[in-house]
Amino acid sequence: MALKEDIRERFGNWGREWIIMVLSLVVAVFVWTLTNLSKDYSGTISVPVVAECNIDGHGLESSNTVVVSARCRTDGFRLLREKSRRERKVVKVRFDRADFRNTAPHTYCVIGGAKNSYVNQFFGEGANVEAFITDTLKFVFPVENHKKVPVEVHKVIQCRSQYMPSGPFRMSPDSVTIYGEDVHLAAVERITASRLVLTDVHESQHGVLRLNPVKGVRMSTDEVSYELPVSRYVELRATVPVEVWNAPAGHHLQVYPPNAQVVLRCSFPLSKDPLHSFKLYVDWKDFSESISGRCAARTLRLPTGVLDYRVEPEVFDCVELR
Repeated sequence: MALKEDIRERFGNWGREWIIMVLSLVVAVFVWTLTNLSKDYSGTISVPVVAECNIDGHGLESSNTVVVSARCRTDGFRLLREKSRRERKVVKVRFDRADFRNTAPHTYCVIGGAKNSYVNQFFGEGANVEAFITDTLKFVFPVENHKKVPVEVHKVIQCRSQYMPSGPFRMSPDSVTIYGEDVHLAAVERITASRLVLTDVHESQHGVLRLNPVKGVRMSTDEVSYELPVSRYVELRATVPVEVWNAPAGHHLQVYPPNAQVVLRCSFPLSKDPLHSFKLYVDWKDFSESISGRCAARTLRLPTGVLDYRVEPEVFDCVELR
């Protein structure tokens, strides 16, 4: 009886030792696997890519899919997942129009080093590309109904006293391409931007305006940038003679009044006196084409630094002397 208990005890201890040994081996293999898969390795990764790009007259997405392959350095987990995948998820990549070359009708290619800008979009953050296997990415963008329309901005601009715009209000782009069915395109003559209100303006302005969406229409961009140069000014007042230019030989024209009051708005500070080169004149052609003989005075190109001017009176009586 004692012998049986001794044998049972020995076999029980032996079994527990084997269980502990097997569990230890499993844990060791698991730790070894995790450690090794956490290291970086080189391997091939391939992803199917659909391109997105705003190309005038074409759809936003490519109609085909391009498989982009590269030798990448990444952790073992990523490479193991790539090898075990039966189907790969299509990746949509937004391309810059400047990186495309138009090689055939509706066909646009990304060649050479231009692909490097899109590595993270192709393969994600954890992969470092050692070399691309796919050399040229060729995408086909189908033609889509479209037309180009201007962008219109409703704006209210109020400058601080002694400040004014020193140039025109500019937008970029000032027109957009819209896409959609013919019935929707025909109803759109312009695209409006969000209303712009600027008050107490005393320095140049720039910013971005959102475009108001139109139902049934896709736009080539959903925002425009704007800029408005603004300068401090001073006013100069002077009395200047009104000259007559381009009168044919033997013809003489008298202008009444012979002098005009001029108000110049000039950028501050002044680099030189603009009145030295400011001239007013009545052109003979304007007089010859006038029925009443009343003409507006013209000026040469405004001197440097002159933002705007005003002439009093605005119209002059002209009489030919015989």
